[in-house]
Order: sequence, then structure tokens, then C-alpha cells
Amino acid sequence: MEKTFKTIDEQIQILKDKNLIIEDVEFAKEILLRENYFFLMGYRTLFIKNKEKKFIPGVTFDELYALFTFDRNFRNILLKNIFIIENELKSVISYQLSKKYGYKENDYLNPKNFTQDHEKTRRVKDLLEKMKRQIRINSTTHNATMHYITNYGYIPLWVSVKVLSFGIVCELFTILKTEDQVEIANVFGTTPKVLSDILILLSNYRNLCAHEEIVYEHRTERVIPDTNYHEIMNIPKMDGEYIYGKNDSFSIIIIFKILLNKKNFRLMMKEIEYEIELLDGKVDSISINKILDRMGFPQNYIEIISR
Repeated sequence: MEKTFKTIDEQIQILKDKNLIIEDVEFAKEILLRENYFFLMGYRTLFIKNKEKKFIPGVTFDELYALFTFDRNFRNILLKNIFIIENELKSVISYQLSKKYGYKENDYLNPKNFTQDHEKTRRVKDLLEKMKRQIRINSTTHNATMHYITNYGYIPLWVSVKVLSFGIVCELFTILKTEDQVEIANVFGTTPKVLSDILILLSNYRNLCAHEEIVYEHRTERVIPDTNYHEIMNIPKMDGEYIYGKNDSFSIIIIFKILLNKKNFRLMMKEIEYEIELLDGKVDSISINKILDRMGFPQNYIEIISR
């Protein structure tokens, strides 16, 4: 069936036909115009009867919008903390490689500085080409890189990492020599294997947040390794696997627990707790525990601060 353009009034009627209660029609019209019917309806799943595709009794437009707003705020909290980790990772990697191999492009981008695993030879070559391309493209528009090229004729790694995408930097970690991976992972209090695995998921969430996708219920294809936090938080298992904190929003919280310092992690969790409590006060037709379950959050999620 072809989807055709619908006016705001027609969108309102469609929602009413689906049993959504709209107490303030003018407010609903403004939100639909500014936020987009399609994006807003992406949050209907928890409020819908699966077979009938209609809203469960008592669901209001305000509740639907509250979940939409919650996810936006949750997404922004995650993103700003991903930025913190991104900056720290770039700083630590550039320090390690510059200290060991030199600070000019020909030094730190020398293929000999990276894994000599023959199975990864192609990956090393391709990634170094990507890095050179990103540095070259951004060198004329980024103030710091322009400054170094103009005054010194080269761009040190601690400057060039600023123009490299987070995805590139995460991939860069995977092609480093083992001893360099160990040095970098030690800074974050973890192992190269764990750091490599969790950076992939973190990069995925960064892209989701940056493109304003639905985040609270997102599931990744990859899972994070079991950690002591899964056990300490008494997360239940099904068929031998933890049901929360593997490829959901809580897995990202565990990643933050590993990578952020205690102060930043506590601040982030208190912000998230505030948003969840705010949402709980605005949604009556479903339980907040149903939303937490959808997020992959155990009900005792806040206890991870002190674990």
C-alpha cells in the first residue's frame, strides 16, 4: 500500500483512530509539525497492542511525547560522555605512538609501527590510507593543523587525531602492536581484548546518537564480554547468558563504567536517573519497569555507581 502525504489534521485523526488520547490538540499539532509524525511514531511500540496495532487503553499523546523527549535527553547524555572518552582515547593513543615512534607523519604512520600479523596486512594498509586521507582533507580547514603545516611543515599526531573520526581511532587501536595496546588499555584499567570489543560498540552508539536515531531500545549485533559488573549487579541469566548489559543500553553504561573516571560516571548516572524519574512521573499507562526492561536496564541500575 502506497504511503501518501498527510496533513497535520489528518495525522491527528489517524492517531485518534488508533485510540491515542489527545487532550490538547493544538499542542499535538505543533509537536507533529516540529518533530515529524514518522519519528514520533517510532516510540509507539511499548504503547501498542501487537495484534491490533492500536494504542492500549489510556495512552495519551503526552506520554508518547514524554518517551520521545526522554530518549532525546538520554541520547544527549550518552553523546557528551562518548565525546569525553573519544578525547581521552585520542590523547592516550597519540601520546603512546608519538613517544615510541616519533611525532612527524612519516614516523607515526610507518607501517612497521603496527601489527606485523600477515592476516592484518591489508587492514593496516587500508587504515593508514584512510588516516592520511582524513588528515589531508581536513588539514586546510582545521586551525590547529593549518598552524602546524604553515609554521613547522608537518602535523604531529596529537594534533592530527583531532581531525580523525572516532571510528577510525577505534579501528586504529585494533592494528597496534600488542605491547602498545597493553600500554593504552592499562590507562583505562582494562585489557586490550576488552577495550577492542567495547570500542566497537561505543563507536556504534556514537553514530546512533549523532544521527538522532532511537537509542533507548537499540540492540547491537555485537555483544560486550561478560564483566564483573554483570555479576555484582546480580543480572539474571537465561540459557546461560545475561539478559541485560550485553548488547543494549545498559551495556553502554557498563562501558562507561570501565572507561570514565568515577566523577564523570557518577554525574552521568545521576543525570540518567533524573530523566528516568521525570519520565516515570509523566507516563501512567505503562510501568517504568517496562521501559527499563526495554532499555536493558536492571531495576537496580543506579547501584552500578558504587560497584
